[in-house]
Amino acid sequence: MWLWYDWRAAAVADSDGNILDVEEWDGWHDTNAVCSRMDIIAHEALTPEAERLIERFPDSTPLIHGDENLPSAEWPLPSTEALEYLDKAAILLSKRGVDAAAGDPDRRLEHILKASDELRASYVTIEGRLVEWVGLFLPEARFERDRTGLAKKVTESSDLAQLAELLDIGMPPEGPTDAEWASLKDWATSVSEIKARLDRMENVVRELASSHLPSLSALLGPILAARLCVEAHGRARLARLPAGTMQILGAEKAFFNHLKTGAPSPKHGHIFMHPWISRSPRWVRGKIARTVAAKASIAARCDAYGGEVWSQEAVDAVAARVEVIRSENSKPPQR
Repeated sequence: MWLWYDWRAAAVADSDGNILDVEEWDGWHDTNAVCSRMDIIAHEALTPEAERLIERFPDSTPLIHGDENLPSAEWPLPSTEALEYLDKAAILLSKRGVDAAAGDPDRRLEHILKASDELRASYVTIEGRLVEWVGLFLPEARFERDRTGLAKKVTESSDLAQLAELLDIGMPPEGPTDAEWASLKDWATSVSEIKARLDRMENVVRELASSHLPSLSALLGPILAARLCVEAHGRARLARLPAGTMQILGAEKAFFNHLKTGAPSPKHGHIFMHPWISRSPRWVRGKIARTVAAKASIAARCDAYGGEVWSQEAVDAVAARVEVIRSENSKPPQR
């Protein structure tokens, strides 16, 4: 026997296609109720009508409408009017899906993080141009320690002589024309404006990541937590990843090159950005990355499945473990 069902009705038929029993739902005039029925079908669950029939015919095999294994029979298909309500419900479900996507923290985090990355790339380019431009007129100037403050000093200076005085260096024999200085000053203003915009965007990333990934943000910092989440295509998928995969997130090209050519496998991806790893000696970074990735995978699961938010004591315990690894591997291994 076969149990056929769709969003509105259910029926039991024998192998010859003879209908043995039928259950129909008459509440399809309510669009919200039809939406609920469509959710049941989407999750491949049984409708109430199908559940009642399977209680009466426990030996029947339930198959949803459209399954190729169903025999030919006079199934109780919906009327034209019922199909019109189904179309309305489908449109309503689409609108709900769009609204849900707009409020999805994973999607919001992805857009704001990628926007800030693009803005940072632009900022680094135009800031470098400013440093080279000023260095052309003031070759004695050194900006290694305070590149970010150069734009402000240029915008606050009325001419090159005042800028040289702020930088505490001598004036060159020949400086820019008034028009050229005005262009240089405009460029410095653009650098300052983009830097302020970038700071605001990264503050938004920190805010979103701290609320969406509180434990992982506490452990790795909100910017790195957001980057791992975006790389994994969402918090739920990030929580399902093993620690080894989280360790190399962001190093996919190096990993596939390792599989293809036999080159050394990468020891870390985005997680290298954390000072525990990036500021450690080269020979110990892999061990620290494994430890941090293992703890990060636990923190991500706490965030995704409603676990207790990590306290500062828990983060300090990981930091202490990192220090132990550093002390135990203070010298490079013998080759």
